[in-house]
Amino acid sequence: MSDPTTLRARGLDKHYGNLHVTRDLDVEVEVGRLQALIGPNGAGKTTALAQLCGELPSAAGTVHLDERDVTAINLPGRVRLGVARSWQISAPFPDFTVGENVVLAALAAEHRGFGFRGLARRDPARNDRARHLLGEVGLRVDPATPVGELDHGGQRLLELAMVLATDPVILLLDEPMAGLTPGEVQHVSDLLVRLRADHGILLVEHDMDVVFALADGITVLADGAVLASGPPEAIRRDEQVRALYLQEVD
Repeated sequence: MSDPTTLRARGLDKHYGNLHVTRDLDVEVEVGRLQALIGPNGAGKTTALAQLCGELPSAAGTVHLDERDVTAINLPGRVRLGVARSWQISAPFPDFTVGENVVLAALAAEHRGFGFRGLARRDPARNDRARHLLGEVGLRVDPATPVGELDHGGQRLLELAMVLATDPVILLLDEPMAGLTPGEVQHVSDLLVRLRADHGILLVEHDMDVVFALADGITVLADGAVLASGPPEAIRRDEQVRALYLQEVD
């Protein structure tokens, strides 16, 4: 896998008939930095992530990994190039164990089939890596634990381990703090600080304390378009941003 250092989107547009979900969207994610993407509900944040990861095609605009144009590459292809995302609602495979879910994510990124259980049992390296990733995200459970035995916070951590199993360089994270306890929020925040050293992170998050504590830069969406983008303190002082969004969450 190549080592892209920057994911760069320019002029992204997504519409359904006359409804524009994103419009002329510019955003950049650089390894070593955490860029937050914020805005009111319905601003287009999740759609933007879907366009960046290749889940949704765009009506206009381009996406580049460094100098490579990946606009026409779909989600599996972008995963193999080092772009991975999480979702608002955790959805691990309920019929598999915690460790098997991590192995499955790695195999899927390698474009392998789903008949993997026998392979996983015969492959100590993949199982050892699954244990390592579970430890890295702080999920201290036996890999043989059924997914159904995890609480909500555990499932969020499992999803992060599954994302990391794809060997990403760019992480697109959709509300990873949603539904977590304050202690779990602090744990995931500390994890993102560690991951930022070797990854570029685009974080969609409604917890503004987390956003302003972690972000190197913030992009604010409103009605699918960029209202403002800049360092956290500039965004905090921006009168338009405060009127639209920050006063709602202060």
